[in-house]
Amino acid sequence: MKQEIAAGGIVYNQTTKQWLICQHSQHKGWVFPKGIVGDNKVDESFEAAALREVAEEGGVKAKTIQKLPGTFDYIYTFKGEKISKTVHYFLMEYISGDPKDHDWEMKEAKFVSAEEIRHMLTYPTEKQAFEEAVKLL
Repeated sequence: MKQEIAAGGIVYNQTTKQWLICQHSQHKGWVFPKGIVGDNKVDESFEAAALREVAEEGGVKAKTIQKLPGTFDYIYTFKGEKISKTVHYFLMEYISGDPKDHDWEMKEAKFVSAEEIRHMLTYPTEKQAFEEAVKLL
């Protein structure tokens, strides 16, 4: 089985008290921005990859507050192949930018309340990661 290591950000807007969430263009699930570590730069750190993905998929600039404890693992199928993915998430604070400036990988990106995000997130690992982020905040 193919293995992927990814990093992502769970971004909190201190001013509006809202969280960044994205809807994926392909599978349409509501998720946090994340992506493969080192897909553009061989020695990319988990944190650098997470910040990059937040900018690309979420359209915003953020700063890292803290890495979430542990990792979040799941298996998905892409083009008939099963892939095991491990995600390293970081709690982040919004600095600037507009979620509407997200890239093609996301159909939509926006800030919503904690209550809304709990109803919108599609996958169990994302829900678990969100609750860990809330504890750290």
